[in-house]
Amino acid sequence: MNKKQSDNLKEYGPIIVRIALSLVFFWFAINQLIAPASWIGYLPKFLYTAGNPVIFIYANAIFELIFATLLILGVFTRLSALLLGLHLIGIAITLGYNEIAIRDFGLALATLSIVLTGPDKWCLRKKIY
Repeated sequence: MNKKQSDNLKEYGPIIVRIALSLVFFWFAINQLIAPASWIGYLPKFLYTAGNPVIFIYANAIFELIFATLLILGVFTRLSALLLGLHLIGIAITLGYNEIAIRDFGLALATLSIVLTGPDKWCLRKKIY
């Protein structure tokens, strides 16, 4: 592959990251809506005393669905990525040091990389404005 071909492919990296991470957030959100009881064990302990834990699972799922939708469409791309990335860092911190927290921390960093790169050329916002 020559330099020109390589440079042409670079523009697809941010698109793939944005769409892939959006799909990950969609998967988690949909699974939380389908089987909220399966996710209760991941809640921080202080939320158990704050009310019905299932409500927090549903609220988290709706949050992730809204911002994953904005992210995959490429509308409010930086804001959506920032909120989702910070959300995942918060989740990773509350989980402590284990394989799930490390995975979420890695996903958070990938999501925050979208904040740095901003909207890619396939973002709906770039097509409209």
